[in-house]
Amino acid sequence: MSEKIKIVVEARIKASLEKVWGCWVTPQDIVQWNAASADWHTVSATNDLRVDGEFSFRMEAKDGSFGFDFQGKYTTIEPMKTIAYRIIDDRLVEIRFKVEDSEVWVEETFEAESMNPVALQEQGWQAILNNFKLYVESKK
Repeated sequence: MSEKIKIVVEARIKASLEKVWGCWVTPQDIVQWNAASADWHTVSATNDLRVDGEFSFRMEAKDGSFGFDFQGKYTTIEPMKTIAYRIIDDRLVEIRFKVEDSEVWVEETFEAESMNPVALQEQGWQAILNNFKLYVESKK
């Protein structure tokens, strides 16, 4: 069995760790930022933030042409530090939060899937993380 390719995306966010963490885990915030492009959106989010807790984000094209549920189960929760989960397709994801020079560095590592090119997956996940950064930095 071959080792899965791991992809890393990251962002530095000008906000407090508490604000960054809160926006990452709160369903009302998740629906505001969780999209890779302007023609997509997250229409609903549930999040049971605890080990073995489950989450589900319903992502849809704004024109109604396509949608899917992004779902998984948490394997690690270290508040304000680390979140790890297993996506429903069995891939692993880990997000680390670290304060550096009055910014919060968010690093997301995920296992690539085999249906789409690695570069496309990296672009999509980075675009979502960039949306997160913009949302957090603009939120009062």
